[in-house]
Amino acid sequence: MHVALSPFSQYTMRDMNTAHTTTPPAAISLHLEGIAASYGARTVLSDISLTLQSGEVLIINGPNGSGKSTLLRLLCGLQQPTSGTLFYAWQGRRYAPLAARHLIGWVAPDLALYRELSGHENLRFFASVRGLRCTAAELDAVLARVGLGGRGGDWVGAYSSGMVQRLRYAYALLHAPPVLLLDEPTITLDERGAAVVASLIHAQRALGITVIATNDPRELRFGDYVLTLVPG
Repeated sequence: MHVALSPFSQYTMRDMNTAHTTTPPAAISLHLEGIAASYGARTVLSDISLTLQSGEVLIINGPNGSGKSTLLRLLCGLQQPTSGTLFYAWQGRRYAPLAARHLIGWVAPDLALYRELSGHENLRFFASVRGLRCTAAELDAVLARVGLGGRGGDWVGAYSSGMVQRLRYAYALLHAPPVLLLDEPTITLDERGAAVVASLIHAQRALGITVIATNDPRELRFGDYVLTLVPG
């Protein structure tokens, strides 16, 4: 992997935990070449180049305002880069992030859920937006996987903040995506919830790639590589 240095921000990458990387059946890769992002006259990211292969986990680390969430938004197509090339390679084709929405699972603190609906109803709605039809048994299975077994019929307004975060994971995992993008993955979660997330990240290695944005040093252990963003 290569990460460029620029006068605006400093990027460093180091290998971590490479011994537990596996080679999964899903052959998807992520490619960034000279990526830059600006808000008006303010440059947030500059000249980022890297490649991530199936079975690998990338940690994007840095203080608030360093561009972690901006980079994740670029990866999922919610924002366009100012310059550079970004694409996913899967099954012999290249996909820009907007065209790769069906390949991506996204978890972020600002991912809004409908508090007046139940857990099941939220998942059914978001599944329909993706063009998926899920049975009650399938919904129950994904809820159990994130530690919400038996709570799908409860309305989300009665969920704790940790339960809401778990439901975000259930939504992200509904379509078994080969790409998992996580912004502050264990925020609001207790120790048991954090253990669930660790298990999900490990399981994702068999499906594809994971990118995590965090400034929590405890979450660095999840990654094979760490990209550190430093505001310039």
